[in-house]
Amino acid sequence: MKAIDQTTIVFTSRSANEGFARACTACFAAQLDPTLDEVADIKTAVSEAVTNAIVHAYPDRIGRITLRLRLLAGNLLEVQVKDSGVGIPDVEQARTALFTTGNEERSGMGFSIMESFMDSLKVRSAVGRGTTVTMRKRISKRREGTP
Repeated sequence: MKAIDQTTIVFTSRSANEGFARACTACFAAQLDPTLDEVADIKTAVSEAVTNAIVHAYPDRIGRITLRLRLLAGNLLEVQVKDSGVGIPDVEQARTALFTTGNEERSGMGFSIMESFMDSLKVRSAVGRGTTVTMRKRISKRREGTP
């Protein structure tokens, strides 16, 4: 599907950049005139995807994360979070609620949260090569004159 608009941002896997990714995505999505609830949903999903990359993809080093944002026909926002980290050996297991490879502070709900706040979620991963999470959300069109 051809993009109407797109941008790509590359940043390091430092925890401070999770907020940066959220803010960039919200600003980019603003072109579609989302409701506050839609913006909150998008920011939550992006936060989970970026946090997964920071915590799980690069457990013992700083790496690179690529955030690709695209606006597609039909008021559709596509968000892609890609890392070149350790990869996920079993994506289906990783997508199971409460499963985590992190410490006891991790809830294991990241993919479940992404899935519940976005319309679609795809996860591709290769051990030793990294993971790509692609999420889409259709933004509702507001009626003319509606604030």
